[in-house]
Amino acid sequence: MPADEFSLIARYFSSLGAGPAVVLGVGDDCALLQLAPGECLATSVDTVLEGVHFPADSLPEDVAYRAVAAAASDLAAMGARPLGMTLALTLPAADELWLHSFSQGLAAAASELSLPLVGGDTTRGPLTITVQVLGALPPGRALTRGAARPGDGLYVSGTLGDAAAGLAVLQGRYRPELEVAEYLEGRFFRPTARLQLGASLLHDATAAIDLSDGLLADAGHIAAASGVQLRIDAQALPLSAALQAHPDRAQALAWALAGGDDYELCFCLPAGASPPAGCTRIGEVAAGAGVVCPGFEHLATGYRHF
Repeated sequence: MPADEFSLIARYFSSLGAGPAVVLGVGDDCALLQLAPGECLATSVDTVLEGVHFPADSLPEDVAYRAVAAAASDLAAMGARPLGMTLALTLPAADELWLHSFSQGLAAAASELSLPLVGGDTTRGPLTITVQVLGALPPGRALTRGAARPGDGLYVSGTLGDAAAGLAVLQGRYRPELEVAEYLEGRFFRPTARLQLGASLLHDATAAIDLSDGLLADAGHIAAASGVQLRIDAQALPLSAALQAHPDRAQALAWALAGGDDYELCFCLPAGASPPAGCTRIGEVAAGAGVVCPGFEHLATGYRHF
């Protein structure tokens, strides 16, 4: 007898629901999560589709990890403490070998990001993964996009452009040495959700966002929400050694500015504030509107579905 969705859930996903905030996990009509006194709930949802957000021949464990990390990055951008996640999974077929590998990637992400799986839905159709993440925040203390002020410094975490370069490798548009290729592909499939950094910024940052659509596009959201202008120095962007190995520096910078999928944090700090370790100042907040990056005005500002 072929497996139904309930047996698939029991076999591959029910064991992923343990966590300190979980009162009741997978198996009932709703999950129950315990919030500490004086906390509010933060929630966000992300959907990834085969052929749009990841190549069709991607390893299922990488697809799972990337989907969770991308969603968790929204919690990081708000400074939220992770509580749990739900998963809506649409499958073209009940391929149990695929599901076994997918569940392994999901388990790795759930463990590393402290996001137990507490519920979801399983349906048949084109491969689509939707992850909703739940987190907790002190009331009135969330990082938002709307409070940057002229005079603030503009910062990013980690390095930029690696994921876009990794996608170029996967699509055959860039063929570097094997070690470089593996690093860049890893940065595409296994982004780092900066949860600890986001929590550490709650006291000092005036605005923050995670970099999903590219620095120029996402910085534009801060500029619009805060009613300011963000000025970016492209030469100050932090690039990994792997990306710096690209023979065309202009292309490397273009990936860093507009490539997307980095899931690093972009944030603003008041003048005189010291950035956390691993973060780089890339510009400043000024009076005005929009994003200014001299020499790169021609770049498109982020992926659009429509």
